[in-house]
Amino acid sequence: MKRFMTTALLLALALTVASCGGGEKRVTTLETLEQKASYAMGQDIGKTITNMPEDALQIDLVIQGIRDAVNEEEPLLDPQETMQVMQEFGAQMQQAAEAERMEKAESNLADGQAFLEENKAKEGVIVTATGLQYEVLKKGDGPKPSADDNVTVHYKGMLTDETVFNSSYDMGEPASFPLNGVIPGWKEGIQLMPVGSKYRFVIPPDLAYGERGAGQMIGPNAVLVFEVELLSIDS
Repeated sequence: MKRFMTTALLLALALTVASCGGGEKRVTTLETLEQKASYAMGQDIGKTITNMPEDALQIDLVIQGIRDAVNEEEPLLDPQETMQVMQEFGAQMQQAAEAERMEKAESNLADGQAFLEENKAKEGVIVTATGLQYEVLKKGDGPKPSADDNVTVHYKGMLTDETVFNSSYDMGEPASFPLNGVIPGWKEGIQLMPVGSKYRFVIPPDLAYGERGAGQMIGPNAVLVFEVELLSIDS
């Protein structure tokens, strides 16, 4: 087991060095389970490093640390120092991430407000008292749902630059959910729709995910755009 782990980590090191401009030939085919597992470990190491700020880590020392551990060399930091350093480094990274998030939130808020102002001036766009903007793309003749209903819809969710972050069309089947369990912009907007309709919603951040954002694609204070078809009410 020790020998296997050593081989795996050494391959991970080789891949890391190669990505940093080394002359090693890049492997393009993985044949054995050991090769695949080794590559997977290397990917994990690489992804951890690339998620760090550009100047946060010194790659040569990352490689030395892994090599020293594999070769059972005397570590340059004792266990207590290691714990203290990682705690301080974690706090530093958290502060940097929060500063970046706040900067992004301010930028998104300004860009989103400009987008909302431009969109509401378009012909056919209606703005509700809460600030939700909607446009009727197709008017159905069915009933409208209430806040306590379950509904089935097809939808496409986009950022203001039209980047799609979620789509039931791409998943190949419509989505069903209770209106009480979705963001306020959806809850309000879908209640405006007769069954058989297709609407376009532009949702301000306070009716979407606000300052917290959602996942990797929806940043803080993001304005969201949805095209929604109301297929049925499933009370």
